Amino acid sequence: MTDWTPIFISMKTASLSIFITFFLGLIVAWGIVKLKNDSVKIVLDGIFTLPIVLPPTVVGFFLLYIFGVRGPIGKFFVDFFAVKIAFSWSATVIAAVVMSFPLMYRSARGAFEQVDSNLLDAGRTLGMSEFKIFWKVLQMHFQELLVGEYLPMPEVWVSLVLQQ
Repeated sequence: MTDWTPIFISMKTASLSIFITFFLGLIVAWGIVKLKNDSVKIVLDGIFTLPIVLPPTVVGFFLLYIFGVRGPIGKFFVDFFAVKIAFSWSATVIAAVVMSFPLMYRSARGAFEQVDSNLLDAGRTLGMSEFKIFWKVLQMHFQELLVGEYLPMPEVWVSLVLQQ
């Protein structure tokens, strides 16, 4: 009899990580586009796109260092919540989000940078809230954002299946 558990775990991990990546990528990309300071924008952009440039083993080692029982975040969770993150299902979700986040972030940022600032200013003069302006921009660039969401999906699935 075939054991389907690894497939179900991989699908569950990929689905949750894609959901998290979508909203996290949108929020971070919108925040970066709205920043006024170019030097801060460049530094943050470099940090957010590092997982694309670094080999996956380096990113995995870094995550293991941070979320391990002796790492800063892992130690905090073990001490205060008695939860071990490293080598758990939540660790696979975190790793998948970290590896797929740059692709969604770059696509969302590109879509948001294409928005004419005159349209944003016109919305503000008409009394629209920032959230309503954000929602209208999402509707205008929905196709670009969907591409940004589906680009990381094969990468996440392949990396999870190869780990099994």
